[in-house]
Amino acid sequence: MTPTTAPTSPPIGNQIASALPVLRTVEDLRVQVAAWRREGLTVALVPTMGALHDGHLGLVRHGRELADRVVASVFVNPTQFAPHEDFDRYPRDESGDAAKLASAGCHALYAPSVRAMYPEGFATAISVGGPAEGLCGAFRPQMFGGVALVVTKLFLQALPDVAVFGEKDYQQLMVIRRFTRDLDIPVRVEGLPTVREADGLAMSSRNAYLSADERARAPELNRALTAAADALARGAEVDGALTGIRGRIAEAGFGTIDYVELRDAETLEPVTAVTRPARLLAAAWMGKARLIDNVPVIPGV
Repeated sequence: MTPTTAPTSPPIGNQIASALPVLRTVEDLRVQVAAWRREGLTVALVPTMGALHDGHLGLVRHGRELADRVVASVFVNPTQFAPHEDFDRYPRDESGDAAKLASAGCHALYAPSVRAMYPEGFATAISVGGPAEGLCGAFRPQMFGGVALVVTKLFLQALPDVAVFGEKDYQQLMVIRRFTRDLDIPVRVEGLPTVREADGLAMSSRNAYLSADERARAPELNRALTAAADALARGAEVDGALTGIRGRIAEAGFGTIDYVELRDAETLEPVTAVTRPARLLAAAWMGKARLIDNVPVIPGV
């Protein structure tokens, strides 16, 4: 594979942060990708909503291992937010994001406007079932249709060889893999294990919503899941393990618990016994932050 140096093609679009090309339109993106293709280079796409942290940068670094060039997108996608959700207050810091991407070796930032992605008269939606059902899909019913729509557009706009996502949003990863297969989109979808803070809290842009006290208590979600996963792998009864997680995180100060469930690791179908790889998933509120996390459960391990 060609070493991941700065692109030799002329940069397209605006530039900020260490001369990282910032692409604003679909045309800009396609011109840049076409230039790379003419040089015989492969392309990885890292879709994000910005407010980048080390988890996102790990995706970029993994993209560099998989392809010659990496383009990261930063787009807070309105179609996956319900009217009462946090679209308007979702953290945004494009210049900071660009600096972080440049330091991680990203080759271009794609940062389209809402109008560029959804121009006037846009009238198309995507409906997804299967792994989108239940879990976050039950509490945020428009989320995965919006995710499927924006990711499909990004795939068609960038036409990457591979796209990299984090396992922190495990259900989202499974949904993306499902519709990519179902729609015969020729993009390889790679998942990377969740990146965590030193105390185990899954890195998330929404962690910025936590107060200092809430931040100190938030890691109990991962601790409860990890302890239960270990017990389930050794044969513990499923209902008892799930009840134990709920009690433990409630005692830690979590408020509303949206779900705590054990699902098949591939299909996301509910399971009542660990006979094959499974995933333990939870979503719960700590103050104004809805935190999600998941851990693998491997029988006998």
